[in-house]
Amino acid sequence: MQNGISFCEATSRIVSYQVFQGSRIIVITGPTATGKTALGALLAKKANGEVVSADSMQIYKYMDIGTAKPSEEEKLGVPHHMIDIIPPWEDYSVSRYVSDAARCIDAIQQRGKLPIIVGGTGLYIDSLLSGREFSARGDASLRRGLEDDYDDIGGEAMLLKLREFDPDSADKLHANDKKRIVRAFEAHATTGQTIFQHDLDTKELPPRYSAVKFALTYSDRAELYRRIEQRVDTMFSKGLEDEARQLLEMGVRPDSTSMQAIGYKETIGAILGQHSMDDAANMIKTQSRHYAKRQITWLRRDNSIKWLTWDGEPNIEECARTIFEETLP
Repeated sequence: MQNGISFCEATSRIVSYQVFQGSRIIVITGPTATGKTALGALLAKKANGEVVSADSMQIYKYMDIGTAKPSEEEKLGVPHHMIDIIPPWEDYSVSRYVSDAARCIDAIQQRGKLPIIVGGTGLYIDSLLSGREFSARGDASLRRGLEDDYDDIGGEAMLLKLREFDPDSADKLHANDKKRIVRAFEAHATTGQTIFQHDLDTKELPPRYSAVKFALTYSDRAELYRRIEQRVDTMFSKGLEDEARQLLEMGVRPDSTSMQAIGYKETIGAILGQHSMDDAANMIKTQSRHYAKRQITWLRRDNSIKWLTWDGEPNIEECARTIFEETLP
C-alpha cells in the first residue's frame, strides 16, 4: 500500500470481525505527533461516530496551542467530548475522567452512534475501558499536608513510612514519585484500604467496555522525533508564549497541575526568567521525546492493541477508508 500504511492489510479481518460484529468502541492512541486527532475525526465522520478525547491536558480551557487541541476545521463537524471541560486552576483526576467520559460514551451509544476514544493518556484509556473503580477522592487539605510532609522529609523517608502499612506499594514506587506516594497515603487515610489492595480488587472486575484498540507510530523512531520537534516549533509560531502569559495573567499558579504539562512548564520558566525562551523550546522537545518513549512503553504492554505503523508520510484518508470500507462484511 502506498505511503507506508503497513497495518491495514494485516488487520483488516480483525477490524471487520470486532468492529462490525458487536464491538461498540474504537480506540485511537499512540505517542504524540502521530496523527491520532486527524484519524479519529475522519473515522468518526465515516462511521457515524463521535470522538471522546483521552488527553489529560486537553480537558483544560484556555490551553489550546500547547495541548494541540483540534480546531473546528480539524474536527470535521464531528462532535468532540472531554475537551475544554474545566478551568486551568482546577485539579482533575483519573477517577473524574472515568466518570465523566463514561457518561459521554453511554450517551453516544444511546444515540446509536459509535464512540471513538482518541488520545495518548494511557492511564485514562485503560481505566475507562476497564471500568476501574477508584477509592474515595480524598481530602484536599489532607493531600496538601501530605505534600508538605514529602517536601519536608523527602521521598525516601516517606517510602519508609508507607512501607509500615503498605509495603507492596512502597516496593513499586520511586522516591521521586511524589504524586503517587502522596496518593498512597491519602487513599489509606480516607478508605482504610491500601491502594495496592484496591488495585488488586478492581482488576478482578470484568471490563466495562469492549473495544478495538489501535496505536499509531512510525517505523523510524527518528522520523517520530523529527515530527515532535516540528510540532514544538509550530506551537511557538502559533503563540505558545503568549498563551502561557495569558494563563499567568488569569491567575493560574505556575505550580498548578495544568501548568506542569510539557510545553507550559518550560515556557513559564522562561517567562519567569529561569532560562531563555530558546532553552525552553529545546527543553520541550527533549521532554516530548521522552514522553513519547514512555507512551510507547506503556502501550507495548497491551497485546490486544493493533499497531498502525507509518513507514512514510501518513495518509489518513486512505487509512480511514481501508478500515471502514474494505473491512465491511
